[in-house]
Amino acid sequence: MRTLYQIDSFTRTPFTGNPAGVVLDAEGMTDAAMLAVARELNNSETAFVLPADGPDHDIRVRFFTPTTEVPACGHATVGAHFARAVEYGLPSCSFMQKTGGGLLQRVEIHRDGDHVRIGIHQGAAAFGLELDGHQVDRLWEALGVRAGDLTGSGPVQIVSTGHSKVLVELRDRAVVDGLRPDSAALTELSREVGSNGFFVFTRATHDPSLLTWSRMFAPAIGIPEDPVTGNGHGPLGAYLVHHGIVAAPGGRLTFTGRQGAAMGRPGEAHVRVDATTAGKLLVSVTGDATTAFRTQLNA
Repeated sequence: MRTLYQIDSFTRTPFTGNPAGVVLDAEGMTDAAMLAVARELNNSETAFVLPADGPDHDIRVRFFTPTTEVPACGHATVGAHFARAVEYGLPSCSFMQKTGGGLLQRVEIHRDGDHVRIGIHQGAAAFGLELDGHQVDRLWEALGVRAGDLTGSGPVQIVSTGHSKVLVELRDRAVVDGLRPDSAALTELSREVGSNGFFVFTRATHDPSLLTWSRMFAPAIGIPEDPVTGNGHGPLGAYLVHHGIVAAPGGRLTFTGRQGAAMGRPGEAHVRVDATTAGKLLVSVTGDATTAFRTQLNA
């Protein structure tokens, strides 16, 4: 018998934000068993918590969508360590997590009484391919946007802090919320450009507490749409600083982004970007969470 949680990440309101399954004490589970659990829960990702397998980290977590393993996942990391904090009564602390993809991340538990938030230090930002004109045209067609929906503030580009996303800025949140993408076309483009997620955002949020309003589509890995994406908001913060789209006084940008409203599952990610003297952009993402349910798993 293993303990199974379903955690709603990047929110404090149950049944909003991004749901993630979390299996505690997953040691001994086969890949097939993990995939079967992820498929049964049918969340965008499910996290499986394992003991460390080396001296450079304290805990290991693997992440599965309903169809495949992925190297890292922001909201399921929040969910995994929120569940651990609740299950074991953990205090505020920090530790090193190793993901199934081999990525090492520092994770922080911030506890204030019963309120627990999870912070993730993601990998240094890596800036990849800028889509060419033909690829951009195909993306607009797949998303169903028109020339007047674009801002032109920065390129359509792949950015990663551990799990890459194609970043796309549109002019207004009504346009973002109105997208009805062609999943087959996005899947084909994913394979061509080498990135499975399309993170579409706007800075026209109509809310002074928010810098960005977004959606994320990853049908190539079995996620037609993800409610709130930690590994989308991290690259987004780095992209905004790298291209000078948003000012970063003293080399630091902090902001809150909202995602998931179009799915009826709104949530917020709190992002911090720090520019180092070596020219790197270091990103951390912090989120609230709440328990949807806890049960025992026969697996």
